Amino acid sequence: MTILLWIFAVLLTLAGLAGLVLPALPGPLLLFAGLFLGAWAEGFAHVGTTTLVLLAVMAGLAMLADFVAGAFGAKRYGASPRSVAGAAIGALIGIFFGLLGLLLGPFLGALVGEIAERKGWAQAGRAGLGATLGLVIGTAAKLALGFAMVGLFLLVRFL
Repeated sequence: MTILLWIFAVLLTLAGLAGLVLPALPGPLLLFAGLFLGAWAEGFAHVGTTTLVLLAVMAGLAMLADFVAGAFGAKRYGASPRSVAGAAIGALIGIFFGLLGLLLGPFLGALVGEIAERKGWAQAGRAGLGATLGLVIGTAAKLALGFAMVGLFLLVRFL
């Protein structure tokens, strides 16, 4: 049974790490679930309540960072609410087109949203740039927190 729990823990952790860069997957939640399952597989003998609470807080911060960075990037460059929604839709569609789609999707979505709001091309371009920068900053923050979560788990587990 322990081996099966560890297999699921590793799979969830890997899915969580992938989800840190893929917007369609709830990366921080999957990562926390994998680490929690890893602790459970050993009866919480090495990784206990304090560490798990800290990991949960880090997962929550990673999710928050994603939303805050995207909104900040778009708002900082004067994007309308329709443009922000367009950037989110563009990011979702961009998943299916690889790395280029992940970068261009939010930009094009924000651009279309801003044009639909009847703003000029210059404003639409700024909104697209802001949405893309927000996405990149949010992803970097999620990656940093995600790898810190794995590092903390391994540190507590093996030291």
